[in-house]
Amino acid sequence: MGVAAGRRTVGHPGVGRVLVVIPTYNEADNVRRIVVRVREAAPSVDVLVADDNSPDGTGAIADTLAAGDPRVHVLHRAGKEGLGAAYLAGFAWARRRGYDAVVEMDADGSHAPEDLPALLHAARDADVVIGSRWTRGARVLNWPWRRLLLSRVGNLYARLALGMPVSDATGGYRVYRSSALDAIDLKSVRSQGYAFQVELSRLAHRAGVRIVEVPITFAEREHGDSKMSPLIVAEALWRVTRWGVRDRLASASARPDALARWP
Repeated sequence: MGVAAGRRTVGHPGVGRVLVVIPTYNEADNVRRIVVRVREAAPSVDVLVADDNSPDGTGAIADTLAAGDPRVHVLHRAGKEGLGAAYLAGFAWARRRGYDAVVEMDADGSHAPEDLPALLHAARDADVVIGSRWTRGARVLNWPWRRLLLSRVGNLYARLALGMPVSDATGGYRVYRSSALDAIDLKSVRSQGYAFQVELSRLAHRAGVRIVEVPITFAEREHGDSKMSPLIVAEALWRVTRWGVRDRLASASARPDALARWP
């Protein structure tokens, strides 16, 4: 009993207590296998399934997992409010309980839990770690060319429009140190989907925290339906353009010569 409690207090070496937040909505086919894989890949971390009242019983499956493993927890939310809202709720849950780092991870298996140790290792010397699909050594499996093109072009646009050195600003496999979350104005975040990840990348960059990218193997989901939609893509495009224009005007106002050189 004392040894187990000691291990939970120490957490992951060099990082501390880590919580993996997995938002779910109708992921009954995936939630059990992804939680089991996380626990096997990184036994020192805790898991929080943030379920948006899934009608397919995802929340009940998560409750069963939590009943059998003290490191697995469930946050039942009232309804489908979107990915960004689920992560913000997970961040708040972690901060109230004193976790030192929070991991974002999709429930559908596209983010391999087996890559998590590499991300946590990088977090020993960084504030934010992004599991990147578009850095040297990364692999993307089973994606149609349209999705590949959309992600590549979208990330290039975000990088240029916002002037931030991040190759995969839309990537959703991340580690945030609690200190980084404290430096980001999370109350100002309103985005969902792709735009949520870009907004947090932008806010972290503007806060001056250290961001590093680690190559991952990203695979298309095998079970269930993708949550991607034209509306999510349109939101990201609109918000990135708006932020880019706002940042450019603010930079030009502060330094008259900056407009010609931006970004």
